[in-house]
Amino acid sequence: MRTGRPREFDLDQKLDSAVLVFWRQGYEGTAISDLTDALGINRPSLYAAFGNKESLFRRVLERYSEQRAVYLLESLKEPTARSVVEHLLRGASEATTGRGLPNGCLLVQGALATGPDSDPIRQELDASRRSGEAAIQARLRRAQDEGDLPPDADTAELARYVCTLLQGIAVQAAGGATRAQLYRVCEMTMAGWDTLVAASTS
Repeated sequence: MRTGRPREFDLDQKLDSAVLVFWRQGYEGTAISDLTDALGINRPSLYAAFGNKESLFRRVLERYSEQRAVYLLESLKEPTARSVVEHLLRGASEATTGRGLPNGCLLVQGALATGPDSDPIRQELDASRRSGEAAIQARLRRAQDEGDLPPDADTAELARYVCTLLQGIAVQAAGGATRAQLYRVCEMTMAGWDTLVAASTS
């Protein structure tokens, strides 16, 4: 019985190359020719291995989250709400300014400018960011239950504020801000942590 010709390339390696292309150029700004050039394979091989551009991008998002967004899960394990937020901000500063990697965040930049045809991708990225915000709020609620935050603190408001900072860090990094400059933003934020928590109380 005749069998299909085996692939002659490493799928994970090619996927990592695709991550870098989408990270630099965003979803809309990436053409199939950009991907075939970067991956060193032709269109039929690309489609056979990963499907169309949309399905490849979904694989890229999973890969990116596994490799570059692990700081989110690690931060949520911190013992206090303050240390959770501090580690989130510092982790974002590090993840968006990695040496030899594109600056910024794929989840933030991936679909900042998309047309109607790319709306499913924009919605998926929005859902991913909302999921992260929900995870942060859940951790802050736990801190509230443990007496680490005031019972009348608005955890949804705090989580939204933190996520706004995280996304701002990504945009600043994409614009050329250095890790040291972003660390300073973290320090300024944490210096006003008690005031921030008090401002969120109803």
